[in-house]
Amino acid sequence: MNRFQFYKVASCTPSVSIGNPSENKKEILNILNSLDSDTQLAVFPELCISGYTCQDLFYEELLLNKSKEAVIELAHEIPKNMAVVVGLPLVVKNKLYNCAAFLFNGQILGIYAKTYIPMYNEFYEKRWFSSGKELDTHSIQLGNQIVPISNKIIFKDKTCNAVIGIEICEDLWVTIPMSSSHALAGANILVNPSASNEVIAKTQYRTDLVKNQSARTYSAYVYASAGCDESTSDLVFSGHNLICENGSLLKQGFNEKYIISEIDLQHLQHDRIHYKTSMEDNVTDYIEIEYESKAYDTIQCTRTFDAYPFVPHTSQQRIERCQEILSIQAQGLATRLKKIHCNQVVIGISGGLDSTLALLVCNEAFKMNGYNNAGIHAITMPGFGTTKRTKNNAQLLMDLLHVSSEEISIVPGVQQHFKDIHHDENVHDITYENSQARQRTYLLMDLANKYNGIVVGTGDLSELALGWCTYNGDHMSMYAVNASVPKTLVRYIVESYALKEESLRDVLLDICDTPVSPELLPPDQNGKIQQKTEEVLGSYDLHDFFLYHMLRFHESPLKIYECCKEAFKDIDEETVKKAIHTFYHRFFTQQFKRNCMPDGVKVGSICFSPRGDWRMPSDASSQMWKDELEKIA
Repeated sequence: MNRFQFYKVASCTPSVSIGNPSENKKEILNILNSLDSDTQLAVFPELCISGYTCQDLFYEELLLNKSKEAVIELAHEIPKNMAVVVGLPLVVKNKLYNCAAFLFNGQILGIYAKTYIPMYNEFYEKRWFSSGKELDTHSIQLGNQIVPISNKIIFKDKTCNAVIGIEICEDLWVTIPMSSSHALAGANILVNPSASNEVIAKTQYRTDLVKNQSARTYSAYVYASAGCDESTSDLVFSGHNLICENGSLLKQGFNEKYIISEIDLQHLQHDRIHYKTSMEDNVTDYIEIEYESKAYDTIQCTRTFDAYPFVPHTSQQRIERCQEILSIQAQGLATRLKKIHCNQVVIGISGGLDSTLALLVCNEAFKMNGYNNAGIHAITMPGFGTTKRTKNNAQLLMDLLHVSSEEISIVPGVQQHFKDIHHDENVHDITYENSQARQRTYLLMDLANKYNGIVVGTGDLSELALGWCTYNGDHMSMYAVNASVPKTLVRYIVESYALKEESLRDVLLDICDTPVSPELLPPDQNGKIQQKTEEVLGSYDLHDFFLYHMLRFHESPLKIYECCKEAFKDIDEETVKKAIHTFYHRFFTQQFKRNCMPDGVKVGSICFSPRGDWRMPSDASSQMWKDELEKIA
């Protein structure tokens, strides 16, 4: 696929011969030569040139000299156009420092000196090493090079805008990690050559630490830890390697030669722009080293793309997420009702997923406020397209929840309306469909006046994105409880409720199995739904993927298309292409509906409220996006 600012990194754990820099250099080279040729950065563990567990051998002049020789030689032997970070001990003005060298194209571009030197429990590094804070020079002679050295140094790849900051092991575990300072100085890829031993529960703590640091700095984090060849006199090292991006774990491994993944630099840049106040503190005295790597046009991607970005992966996570979302929705409605001194709501029930979820939200909100469910006025409004299955499910659900239910056929009213506007009932066009949706809405609004209540809207986030709602019809309500819930998640929320409420299980599961449809066209000869939304718009699975990547990271259409093909390998390209054209066309042309959408609680990272998350002119030009879509071969 196209490169799209993907930056390929490797976290490596070589076999270590303690106190033998020459052998360690060979092992490092073996790993480097086995990596993908388009790898742009490889990170190795703390003191991997010498071995981390050398202990008092660090005082040996022979070991120190051979370590220095090895890194000078290594710089000349590494693959071209691959940046490499390796750990080694270095003497600077009669002090020994735990360092990481940054190597590129035959040169040592710079040295980072470890800042926080542990001296507790199993760690006693202060016996040998000084802190990088004690450096009173900013350069060191290595071979025929004068090399910058500091604990405030970053490396900028001018070709792809990757900015790399190094910290070593303990530097991450302190109150204010050095990587936080590096990020404020501009680093977007943080690397950590580490030697972290294993004790009970440390693996999970370490993983959380790396993930959280990548999240709070809006960075990628590459963690390379010493492996099991280090001395086991007192400790065990597992080679726990991690690659994280902005709070997400992309890849991890234990005592593997290497793990590899791709960092999305565009994602990181987007969040730094979007959440700019978090990155505004100034840092000073930083050395910035620039270099220029090879530009790659394409990439063999090893990272995976989540086909369902709104949906947690495991069943337990889904249940917990869905219960949390329903609780947020219900709390929003419950608070609104209390604030306006109202204990009556009106809601249209179709027997479909969205109205079912909205009714469950009303049920929970009334529980929270201690209201009688008789105040929930659930109205079924069968029309020309209503099927027996959805109608029966709607009535059964209302009965089981003990709400006030009523059936009002919209057919006579719509037929009269057709006469008024001189529309032929046999012409099943957009007028035919929207007249029904508006008839239902005005009935609900008038009933809300009658019961001194509010109309609860049922439309979801995906429908808002596509404008799949009738303006001043189902588009309008007085509080829209599903407004920020994507379609791919609605089904799981209803299913999770079915697991919790046994009396509702059968009807809720049958509703989940019903095809998504507004039921505005007559059913087929067998009485089954003829108008299926996804046959018109394309799969909501695809649309929610487009929606997430466009609204969360503002990626280009071409990138979203390529990532979607990777995520949905079982869907043919023509289907994806058709769906993404539909998505962008409808997204731009339907903004006017989002600009006057009703209040509704936000539950996730994406929301279309014009008062909060999404501000866009209704008449914005979509030409640039259309032009890019035309590039899809």
